[in-house]
Amino acid sequence: MRISVEEVFETVKMTLDHHFDIRTVTLGINLKDCVDRNLDRLVRRVRARIVEKGKLLICHADLIEQKYGIPITNRRIAVTPASLLLEPLPRRTSAAVKFARALDTAAGEAGIDFLGGFGALVQKGMTAAEENLIDAIPEALSRTQRVCGFLNLASTRAGINMNAVVKVGHIIKDLARRSRNGVGCAKLAVFANVPEDNPFMAGAHHGIGEPDFSLNIGISGPGVVRNIVAQNPDCDLTQLSEVIKRTVFKITRAGELIGRELADLMGVDFGIVDISLAPTTSTGDSVAEIIEAMGVVRMGWPGSTAALALLIDAVKKGGAMASGNVGGLSGTFIPVSEDTGMIRAVEAGTLNLEKLEALTSVCSVGLDMFAIPGKTPPAVISSIIADELAIGVVNNKTTGVRVIPVAGKKPGDIVHFGGLLGSAPVMDIPMFSSSRFVERQGRLPSPIQALRN
Repeated sequence: MRISVEEVFETVKMTLDHHFDIRTVTLGINLKDCVDRNLDRLVRRVRARIVEKGKLLICHADLIEQKYGIPITNRRIAVTPASLLLEPLPRRTSAAVKFARALDTAAGEAGIDFLGGFGALVQKGMTAAEENLIDAIPEALSRTQRVCGFLNLASTRAGINMNAVVKVGHIIKDLARRSRNGVGCAKLAVFANVPEDNPFMAGAHHGIGEPDFSLNIGISGPGVVRNIVAQNPDCDLTQLSEVIKRTVFKITRAGELIGRELADLMGVDFGIVDISLAPTTSTGDSVAEIIEAMGVVRMGWPGSTAALALLIDAVKKGGAMASGNVGGLSGTFIPVSEDTGMIRAVEAGTLNLEKLEALTSVCSVGLDMFAIPGKTPPAVISSIIADELAIGVVNNKTTGVRVIPVAGKKPGDIVHFGGLLGSAPVMDIPMFSSSRFVERQGRLPSPIQALRN
């Protein structure tokens, strides 16, 4: 890949003026060969591998950051889904919690920001080990700092595992109860059609189709895209799409350059570039503000879904032109607490749960980082999850949910999570229970378009 001097200067300007960064470098690590019927031996093997490779990642990421002057905000590790590693062990939640704490200790020793993979793929059913891991999630994630969990509860091929969806409603309530302001729930994401190479937390894991090691890059440039949209206030939407595509092309090339060089230094396979626009609470680094710069007065008003669809399509096309290794989620994140424009929209009343769900029909992440009253019943949480997963299943796309019930809070209250997690207004949630529907359980069948053989 040849990068011109002009592109280098342009990338530096994007970094200095518009918050462009490499949001994460995530090293995927295969741990399947560490499996053992003795928990202590499993822990020793896993810990040694994570510490060794994690320190190597930190060292080389720092060198690359200094070389190119582009910030690398997070260094992360994703591992083989923990449920697979725990299969030979006794079905005790204490064993799963001990394993989670060992992962946390190893990540801390290596200097890693977050470690993903404490989860399971249960879209069609749950083994005893997977059910045990799910039962352990509240204690495991509340007693660790860096470990993140994921559950794939649905897929287009399998449908929705409603038994697991109902169970997860109770798990989320328990996890929220165990952590201040429910923030432990920010470390748990549930999915339909989860990708195996996602570098972003909380859903990252090293899929079973991946090699021993894989270096995945998550880039981010909402501020860059917002700036270019603001510079083109009068062009038509076709032209606007072209402008966004060219911009994403440039930032994707920068991301792939850094990812490939880092992978070479570490002696591991380069995996993918995830071209998702991931916002932060920094001024100007907002996806919602991109939509508003297009001409929608406030995120959530009529026109928001169409504008978001245009944005995501242009992002995907620009990234696909720049790299043959685009993967992960690759779209646009719309987390409520991590995006100042989304926060303002909820506070102004232009964005409610129903409109947020409508927006997820075209975005690639789903209902993300939104706070609800702590008194919300588990059946209502399960119903929200089922609705969102259905969008992913029917449309053959990834959708997910990170919902945070906050004890003692009512709609309109502001909850501060701190750091990159930001703050969120508690959203007004209908408390009418759908328990008679979701507690039928079973499996919601896969759609007819899944029959592709």
